[in-house]
Amino acid sequence: MCFSAEMDLAAGLLVTGIGIDTLRQARAREQLAIAAVPLVLGTHLLVETPVWWSLEGHLSPAVGDLASWAYVAIALVVVPALVPWAFLRLGTSGRAGLDRFFLACGLAAAAAGLFAIGLEPVGRRIDGHHIAYHPGVAWSGVVLAAYVLATCGPSLLARSAELRWFGVGNLAVVALLAWIQQNAVISLWCVWAASTSLLINLALRRTHVPAVASLVAPDGHT
Repeated sequence: MCFSAEMDLAAGLLVTGIGIDTLRQARAREQLAIAAVPLVLGTHLLVETPVWWSLEGHLSPAVGDLASWAYVAIALVVVPALVPWAFLRLGTSGRAGLDRFFLACGLAAAAAGLFAIGLEPVGRRIDGHHIAYHPGVAWSGVVLAAYVLATCGPSLLARSAELRWFGVGNLAVVALLAWIQQNAVISLWCVWAASTSLLINLALRRTHVPAVASLVAPDGHT
């Protein structure tokens, strides 16, 4: 996946379909945020398709500018804020202070991401089998650490096995990509995260009204 516009388009349609079905599985308000994650990631893949086409000369640079900005904004701003908020709403760890810490990390990473991209066109180029994005301001190691904590930490503490595997897989992949090439994290990690969205779908399918037993803490904490 992510090797071409066609692969992004096909994967995006598949994951978006999973995302729509995942939203249908949400049976409580506390589940809506986590149910939205697959849909956001599927949309993210679809947004990258016009970036490819622009770089290949099939679409205008202006379209590529808009699509690349939206793609990076989802990756650097929406995802790090949405994921920890979704798990905070679920209260899967039963530790409100820790959940809020992850959310604080996510909001800090999102603010840094918004500052990095600003309102200017985002630099991008085809680098082998993925697109390398270059925001206006480079991320620091501290911000990347906050991003990883926010997007991977909450799921590692989840009581649902599917959500824990979601966290384990994403942590391993983002760490590997950050070690290989930091610019690849923006493009490639979100593809992996999108592919693991099926685990969120399966986790929600295992819940029942009104218990929401495998996702929400026994004390009803949100």
